[in-house]
Amino acid sequence: MLGNHGRGLTKALFTRPALALGQLGVTPNMLTVTGTALSVTAAVTLLPKGHFMAGPLVLLVVLVADSFDGILARATGKSSVFGAFLDSTMDRLADGAVLGSLAAWAALSMPVGVLRTVTVAAALVAVVMAATVPYARARAESIGASASVGIAERTDRLLVALGSTFLVGLGAPQWVLTVGLLYVAVASFITVIQRVRAVHQQVRQEGEKQ
Repeated sequence: MLGNHGRGLTKALFTRPALALGQLGVTPNMLTVTGTALSVTAAVTLLPKGHFMAGPLVLLVVLVADSFDGILARATGKSSVFGAFLDSTMDRLADGAVLGSLAAWAALSMPVGVLRTVTVAAALVAVVMAATVPYARARAESIGASASVGIAERTDRLLVALGSTFLVGLGAPQWVLTVGLLYVAVASFITVIQRVRAVHQQVRQEGEKQ
């Protein structure tokens, strides 16, 4: 579930532990579902209540551990189309839980004013974009194109959101979270535009060849 930036490191660190789990009868799909359940549970129980130190730390651990499913699938030759579908679907649930929980905290805990409005709006846009970015790629692949470009992968978006949350937990002003969520929302939107442009260019070039 991690982006391209973290896969090399997690592969080196977690291949042996993942294989050990496989020997115990644990399947990649079991790890996928378990990781998502832990992510959603941690997000909805910690973030809306303002546990901005424990929440991000727990979610970061779960995010890293989520790479076990892909590592186990590749190491044991159990990669499958359904596994990839399940992994992507579960990622959307986890992303929505994290960003939606931050929106809930802002709506319930921040003082009434422009900052609260902007924070809630940014979080909600980030939720929508968290689903739109991977959808653009999946839809592109369904028509034979490639749309893996973009400035904000899933890992990048979550690290910024959780990092800004953690800083607020350490005592930084609330606007730090607002800025973090605005970055996630804007960077995600730009990524969608980049993917749309990439697919448009590929389709046009393919049409010129015919």
